[in-house]
Order: sequence, then structure tokens, then C-alpha cells
Amino acid sequence: MSSPAPSDPRPVHWAGTISLGIIWGTAFMGMSVALEGMSPLWLAAGRLVIGAATLLAIEAGMAAAGKHRPPTPLPWRFVLAIAMLGSALPMALLTWGLQTVPSSFAGVSMAAVALFVLPLAHVFVPGETMTRWRTFGVVAGFLGVVLLIGPRNLLAGGGEAMGGRIACIGSALCYAGASILTRRCPPIDPIRLARLMTGIAAIVLVILALVFDGWPTVPGGLPLLALLWVGVLPTGIANLIRVLIVRSAGPGFMSLTAYQVPVWSVIFGALLLDEPISLNLIMAMALILAGIALTRVRSRR
Repeated sequence: MSSPAPSDPRPVHWAGTISLGIIWGTAFMGMSVALEGMSPLWLAAGRLVIGAATLLAIEAGMAAAGKHRPPTPLPWRFVLAIAMLGSALPMALLTWGLQTVPSSFAGVSMAAVALFVLPLAHVFVPGETMTRWRTFGVVAGFLGVVLLIGPRNLLAGGGEAMGGRIACIGSALCYAGASILTRRCPPIDPIRLARLMTGIAAIVLVILALVFDGWPTVPGGLPLLALLWVGVLPTGIANLIRVLIVRSAGPGFMSLTAYQVPVWSVIFGALLLDEPISLNLIMAMALILAGIALTRVRSRR
């Protein structure tokens, strides 16, 4: 049983994608700060535990207000696959990669989600066709990402540094696959789906962290605040917004967020970490924004 074709994006969808771009743009900087006080696996696990608790509180609040929908049979195959591809695996890859790559690189790599989503959606999602303009937009956005990273930075280094880059790109591929699965998932309450996928992923990563890293050391100061931030907003609330958008407007529209994340991650790096803004950055932003516009152009006779 597949879900219906996505509806035309409404203002609420645009507001959601912009909000997600800003929220996720802060996540990589927050994870980099949190890594100063904990291991990568425990950071990923802690982020998911806090996110799951946030979603559980939202769900309980809606139930208390009488706005919770009656439970429906759970499509466990989809729920488990989305939990692994949309939370556990990409979170572990990102936190591991951030040990050797800057947070700005991790943010930029998320633009690859759009490059993976659009062709996948063309094959697996009704109504999500890979039009000429979408192809032009993907190419323009990809060129902007390459310029933003810098060809030298992309090719430089080896060993752990290159492994971190590959891990970040791999996390983007996971998010793309999860978006397709979320769209194809049979009807289920979006809040319930977001809470289940985050909770299942949290359990998996807590077990892995205990096996490989032992009992965690609770960080203090700024790393603790960074952990709370990335757990509540980029993980809990953002996962809910993502599910709502994908289920209603489709993964192709959701992929626009991936173009915004690198821009916001670099902007926050400049504002909060005093990272310089170069001419290449300005040109890359122009290309990325042009790519966003091109993917939304519709061919009309």
C-alpha cells in the first residue's frame, strides 16, 4: 500500500523547509562542540535519546489536549528501515566524521541529499518526475557545493580525513533513502512515526555505545549545552517537521532543505566562530540558491 501523490507545496511547507534549514544548519557546529566532552557513539546516542524524549513529550501533550489520533496498525518493516536509515546510521556516521572534518564541511555535505533524493524519487515515488529543470537545478546546486567545499579541500588529505569526508557523504545517502521510505510508508500518524524512528535508533546506538565505549561520562559546561541543543531541536523537533513535510509535500520538495543547510552552517560558523566569508562562499551561495529555484520550475506549454 503506497501513499498518494504529493500535493502542491503550500506556504506552511515552505516555512517548514526554511526552519529545517536553519535548525539543521546549527547541528554540525553543536555536534563539534559536544564532541569535546564525549565519544562519537555516545554523542549520537545521547542526541537520539533526548530527541525521542522530546517527541514523546509532544505526543503526550497532544493526547492530553485531545488532539491525538487513534493508533493504527504499525508498518514495522517501514518503521525499522526508516529508523536505521533516517536516524541511527547517519547519526553515527556524522559524529564519527566530525572528528576529522570541520562542521562546515559536514553541513555542506548534506546538500548531497538532494542529489540522491531526486533520482530515487523519480523511480520510487508517484508524481516525483526528474524533469529537465530539476536536472539543471541539481547540476547547479552540485556545482555550488563543489565551489563551497573547494576542489582542493575535497581532494586533499587521506586516511582518517578522507574517511570522515566519505562518512559525511554516506550520511547524506542514508537521509535520502529514509526520505523515500517515509514517503512510501503506509498511513501512520506523523508524530508517532517520528517518535518511533528516533526511539528505535536511540536504543540501537545506546547498545552499540555500551559495547564499544563503555559507560558514558556526562559532559559539563558548553559540551552539555550543545548536546541538549542538538537533541531537542535538530533531532526531536526537526524530525517531526521532516516527517510532516515528506508525508504531505513529498521527498523531492523536502530535498530543498539540503541546499539550505550548507549555507546556514557556514553563516553560523562565520557569526559564532569568526570563520571568514570568502568570495567563493558568496558565489557558491548564488549557485545553490539558483539550483533551488531551478528545481521548482515547472514546464508549461
